[in-house]
Amino acid sequence: MQAQPEKKHSSTCDSKEDSNKLESRYQFCGNALRITRDFSNNLGISAIIWESGLVLCRYFEQEKISFSGKKVIELGSGTGIVGILAILLGGDVTLTDQPVVLNQIEFNVTSNIPVSIIQRSKVSDLRWGKNEDQFPTDYDFILGSDIVYSPHDFPSLIKTLQHLSNQNTIIYISSKMRETMGAIDFHEKLLPQHFNSELVHRNEEKEINVYKVTKKAREQPSA
Repeated sequence: MQAQPEKKHSSTCDSKEDSNKLESRYQFCGNALRITRDFSNNLGISAIIWESGLVLCRYFEQEKISFSGKKVIELGSGTGIVGILAILLGGDVTLTDQPVVLNQIEFNVTSNIPVSIIQRSKVSDLRWGKNEDQFPTDYDFILGSDIVYSPHDFPSLIKTLQHLSNQNTIIYISSKMRETMGAIDFHEKLLPQHFNSELVHRNEEKEINVYKVTKKAREQPSA
């Protein structure tokens, strides 16, 4: 499957300031999202709505992807926009990040998910390479947007992906292809050592790629 170019989309953004918080509004897959970034807790890059996340949301919209009845985990959720959309598209979703970010994610989940389906959401502390063994290995989907930016963390990220996935798991990773931050080496050299990786979408203007990734089958020992 060849990567599909970016199409026009229905998302819009209308931001307003409220003290130390900034709310941005988007629309994906017929769902209006209100995403708040909390600048009062020194969240740094976790208080940014990254273009890679928006591109992944648009990809779900364009491809009419459904997570209905599927078990999903999002890595490095940040504001939670991708995981929240996955819940609204039917998934049972665990949104994860470092402990300091969880309140921001929980606020956005509560603001966007109807009470009738809030039980399909969970917000959890997940630090790559440290506590992934506290999570199961039977996810149907793993989602990540702009999680490939620090070569120092690549081994831990690979270890986490290996633990969380099985041969039936579909992993979507949306990455800004920053050569200086190792994204090209990660996707072209490191990831293919452990996973099958297919470029399914590219935003030429933003230089963002979406990859569909699956775990390689273990080699059977020879008789």
